[in-house]
Amino acid sequence: MAYIDYYQILGVDKKATPDDIKKAYRKLARNYHPDLNPNDKDAQRKFQEINEANEVLSDAEKRKKYDEYGENWKHAEEFEKARRQQGSRSAGESFGGGDWSSFYDFSGNNESGFSDFFESLFGNRTGGSRRNAGFRGEDYHAELHLALRDTAVTHKQTLAVNGKNIRITIPAGIANGQTIKLSGHGAPGINGGPAGDLYITFAIEDDPLFKRLDNDLFVTANINLYTAVLGGEITIETLSGKVKLNVQPETQNGAKVRLKGKGFPVYRNESAFGDLIVTYNVEIPKNLTEKQKQLFRELAQLNR
Repeated sequence: MAYIDYYQILGVDKKATPDDIKKAYRKLARNYHPDLNPNDKDAQRKFQEINEANEVLSDAEKRKKYDEYGENWKHAEEFEKARRQQGSRSAGESFGGGDWSSFYDFSGNNESGFSDFFESLFGNRTGGSRRNAGFRGEDYHAELHLALRDTAVTHKQTLAVNGKNIRITIPAGIANGQTIKLSGHGAPGINGGPAGDLYITFAIEDDPLFKRLDNDLFVTANINLYTAVLGGEITIETLSGKVKLNVQPETQNGAKVRLKGKGFPVYRNESAFGDLIVTYNVEIPKNLTEKQKQLFRELAQLNR
């Protein structure tokens, strides 16, 4: 397993405070957010690395394990258990007896990839082979691409992971770049250890109509010049269907209106919704007739 320096990824010192880590994460997340870097695979990869680093370093318990065990921090509980078992024995007692053998199996090879690490904890063994512990399996990481509108409703989906079909429920409101964990769906454990976990990162594709920011949606509504000046009624599309919208007289280009509760569902709280922000784009008429142009000239004269 390659060592990943989470501090370096976030650009902070190992003595960084939780606030330092939070500020660094927010700054980097904004710079590399997939919504701001569409079709940029490097930015998406960097965004995932930033999220992974923040998940570990922003959690005091995970950070403590990471600082002590480095790349093997996810196996901290196994290592600490082995330490406690070894520490419970007297200095003159052989490693071959008692409960220790039930955890740490003798073997003459180094297949587990962790024997060297255990030797750094307990020292080299003499008079016998090294022991291989039962280890938790590796975690799997997968990326699931979804359309924006698909994530607006809770639905089930089947994934093929390592030759197995896994049916999952995707909650409404899940965000682009968000990762969920499915316990026990990773690689099988070693020497009777538990299976790893499956981490699924969601990649939400851009929608041709709506833009999403947190739980709010943004949409542009084109209105003609006459409706902008005199007011009127237009029809706009929302996630829940089309609605009528009254345009106030003398509406300016770029003006915005907020439709409460017409935005995106809140994650894990489908009874709550964000808002839909409508931006008006006033279209200037083209191909005017001579009579229409004359009317505009008369209006211009009235405004002098």
